[in-house]
Amino acid sequence: MSTAVLTPAALAGEVAPPPSKSAAHRAILCAALAEGESVLSPVALSDDIKATIGLAQTLGAETRLDGARLTVTGIRREGRPAKGRAVLPCGESGSTLRFFIPVAAALGVDAVFTGEGKLPTRPIGVYLDCLPGAGVACKTQGGLPLSISGRLKPGVFSLPGDVSSQFITGLLFALPLLDGESEIRLTTPLQSAGYIDLTLQILAEFGIEVEPLPGGWRVKGGQRYRPRSFQVEADWSQAAFFLAAAAFGSRLALTGLRLDSVQGDKAALSLFEGFGVAVERRADGALLCAPPAGRLKAQDIDAAQIPDLVPILAVTAALADGVSRIHHAQRLRIKESDRLKTTAALIGALGGRCEETADGLLIHGVSRFTGGTVDGANDHRIVMAAAMAALGAEDAVTITGAQAVNKSYPTFFDEYNRLGGHANGIHLG
Repeated sequence: MSTAVLTPAALAGEVAPPPSKSAAHRAILCAALAEGESVLSPVALSDDIKATIGLAQTLGAETRLDGARLTVTGIRREGRPAKGRAVLPCGESGSTLRFFIPVAAALGVDAVFTGEGKLPTRPIGVYLDCLPGAGVACKTQGGLPLSISGRLKPGVFSLPGDVSSQFITGLLFALPLLDGESEIRLTTPLQSAGYIDLTLQILAEFGIEVEPLPGGWRVKGGQRYRPRSFQVEADWSQAAFFLAAAAFGSRLALTGLRLDSVQGDKAALSLFEGFGVAVERRADGALLCAPPAGRLKAQDIDAAQIPDLVPILAVTAALADGVSRIHHAQRLRIKESDRLKTTAALIGALGGRCEETADGLLIHGVSRFTGGTVDGANDHRIVMAAAMAALGAEDAVTITGAQAVNKSYPTFFDEYNRLGGHANGIHLG
């Protein structure tokens, strides 16, 4: 475990947020299912992306990384993956796990899925409810390891839309491979809709057709993924941390972001403008971000579609003038950490005032963080939120478990220091 010690500073300069992890997961899987060679770029090797590449390789894909350029030769080029039970280690990546379970089943692969950290205890019950009736036997003691056997059959798949959109995405990847038509029907309203929009967009780019229906989707069987060159767009959820830096007194130019992105976390731009951050949209596409003219403004934030933004939004709200409320965020209790609890603890450790509610957080703004020690909770978003909070602190901030950034943004502290931050004592391993 590593510990980072950060002293107050202001960031300045130009920064390109890393490639979208969400887009890269999806593109790698589509490329792995295509018959031929795809080239994806840029791809950043976070721990989660390494897990997805590893599972694609285990199922028979070939990959080659040249800098940030990933070449993938699909597993269907020479038929199905080899027979026998495949062991599929997902690390701590929920996306990897939930995307590959139905895909492996559609390919007829007997597999054992394993995980690390909190992943073995994160929910998979949605699949345990819908896959056995479609020809897939599932064996588990309640989490990971999970063993599956049998081949997925087409049909109607009913599942909730408010547990995790990753289950829906996994089925959307798998169902085109089957020999008949299928439907996905939602039993509860869809949350994190932006992630499904991203899935559908990338599926279409790889040649897969999905028909929207009221409350679900229809997917034809017998479709073929087509190989292609794919540009991975920048990640709006990571851009949010630099927008927060501007809220705390930094001046930054953010480059490489798509303003027409379907990423749900693009909402970060309007939310930080709501706090008072000044954003100028430059002709070359860069966003010039500057501190607010006065105190940050409190907000009421519905987090149903943007759960990953909650830690950094809450940290920003902690220095706003007034009381901010974040609601419809109950799903954060089953992330890498209980993010409602760990976000509230982060703010409290630094002298802020934050209360947990049944479905979110109530944040009473203070004028300044005092500094202190934050438990990173083995959660990349808690660590990065605490690092940005250090910019608005009176004294040093110590973050334990700083290596958690490897999950999504291994170069985070390098960029932080390059831009003028003071982060010391970091050994990410």
